[in-house]
Amino acid sequence: MVQNRTHTCGGLRLADAGKTVKLSGWMENIREVGSELAFIVLRDFYGTTQIVAETPEMVAQFKAVNKESTISVEGLVRERASKNPKLPTGEIEIVPAKMEILGRCRHNELPFQINRSREADEAQRLKYRYLDLRNPEVKGNIVLRCQVVSAIRQAMTDHGFLEITTPILTASSPEGARDYLVPARNHPGKFYALPQAPQQFKQLLMTSGFDRYFQIAPCFRDEDARADRSPGEFYQLDMEMAFATQEDVFAVIEDVLPPIFAQYGKYSAASQAPFRRIPYLEALETYGTDKPDLRIDLTVQDATEVLGGCGFPPFEALTVKAVVVSGFEGTRKQIDKLCADAEVQSGSKAYWFRYDETKEIVGGIAKFVQPIKDQVVEALGLTPGCFVGLAAGAKGAAQKTAGVLLKLLGAFCPNHFQKEQYAFCWIVDFPMYEIGEESGELEFCHNPFSMPSGGLETVEKAIRGELDPLSITADQYDLVCNGVELSSGAVRNHDPEIMVKAFWMVGLGEEDVKAKFPAMYNAFTYGAPPHAGIAPGVDRMVMLLAGEDSIREIIPFPMNKNAMDVMMSAPSEVGQKQLDELHIALVKPEE
Repeated sequence: MVQNRTHTCGGLRLADAGKTVKLSGWMENIREVGSELAFIVLRDFYGTTQIVAETPEMVAQFKAVNKESTISVEGLVRERASKNPKLPTGEIEIVPAKMEILGRCRHNELPFQINRSREADEAQRLKYRYLDLRNPEVKGNIVLRCQVVSAIRQAMTDHGFLEITTPILTASSPEGARDYLVPARNHPGKFYALPQAPQQFKQLLMTSGFDRYFQIAPCFRDEDARADRSPGEFYQLDMEMAFATQEDVFAVIEDVLPPIFAQYGKYSAASQAPFRRIPYLEALETYGTDKPDLRIDLTVQDATEVLGGCGFPPFEALTVKAVVVSGFEGTRKQIDKLCADAEVQSGSKAYWFRYDETKEIVGGIAKFVQPIKDQVVEALGLTPGCFVGLAAGAKGAAQKTAGVLLKLLGAFCPNHFQKEQYAFCWIVDFPMYEIGEESGELEFCHNPFSMPSGGLETVEKAIRGELDPLSITADQYDLVCNGVELSSGAVRNHDPEIMVKAFWMVGLGEEDVKAKFPAMYNAFTYGAPPHAGIAPGVDRMVMLLAGEDSIREIIPFPMNKNAMDVMMSAPSEVGQKQLDELHIALVKPEE
């Protein structure tokens, strides 16, 4: 047993009655009953134990100590007269003979109550994260994270993968987000970059002759925070397989993840292999998103033909999408809130009407729909008691709003939402290219290192003008669970000729490719095997397993929404000497 204790605060049971023990931990609470009796709760990593001080001297010793001080207590274990069946140690208590202060808390008032820290302001929680983590509920998420990572490592090793670490200081690479740059002291004017992902390194490992690689990889991206994305850094289960196809990657993931989700998840049910596969364009059309939550049994229908000419001005000459909900029992107030929430989340208005039990169109835009009731009922398959949520706009905008409506309506209607499960699916056949919103030019849609479906022949047809580049799909796939994108993956473009022509499509010539990706381009000219991989996000997985809505709840020391570590005061200013050593001159923005 470690120093300062013979047992932990979660380990003693009724069978230990009569033993003299020594416990150490934090004094969570003290409840005085006069001057000769006090009940103290002692807490450590493993649990809590009740201490009963029964003399004026011992009561005075405990009373003189601030809560959250670390103490050690020596005493006799005895059976509790008033047992607490909710606690593992609820049948015993300790009568102390000696108490020693190991680390005094010098604050009479705490920033928040430890066991209710999750109710505190987030800024306070992050500033005093070391106190927040004393809350067993908060600590439990970090323990869960450790268990999940351990299970992942074991499963990947059992599948023949080698854990190989890749560099943290590397070269800047255009992978879709801003790099974090690190000045190179010995190379004035040059910078390292922290890796957005180990993408190039893991592909180089395949070229080097390694067959199966993985790591729990740290990734660094200078991007804004979201509920499911931590700013700055995150971790992913990065994996790659040589001589592999999309099917090989799917087989590994479908074998590794379901048992982990079933064992460690808040819900015991998880999709089993094979996961459902949904083409990207079909996902947008059917669910209004490429991240569908398959626990919801609702779908999006196209209502353009039947409602586009109904006379409702917002529908004219636009795409109209409908979400039909049977057995809907919401009030007008609840409907208004659903539509308002949909507008906030999608940026576009949502509309509605009901087909009531008397087979009449009522509410919302009913006066425009009533004249064509029979056509609408037939086209949308309505039955009495149906609610119809509607979205309109350019096709993409209408799909997005309908997708948001679908998710909100599903969460509102328990008869359409089988919540307590982990529903996985693959989104496949992503577009290789898209027109950039800002540039208006052809750009890679996702990963530029993906193999275009059809290989060299497809790209050459597009170059010759025989094929619309926007029609080219990539051998790329996303793994989605409960409406959360866990990862992207792809069969990689391992042929330098195809790589050069794929990049030529977005305005980058062969010399640009050689300059931006010198190691990978050169390595591929020495004979690279076909290879494929994926990288599920560890943070997002644990967030789903813990049933949390924010990713910050499962990260030991998270940053806030502004990418600041308020506990460590990072980012911080540095001295002029350090700047001079790094050959950096600061130019402050104008007021």
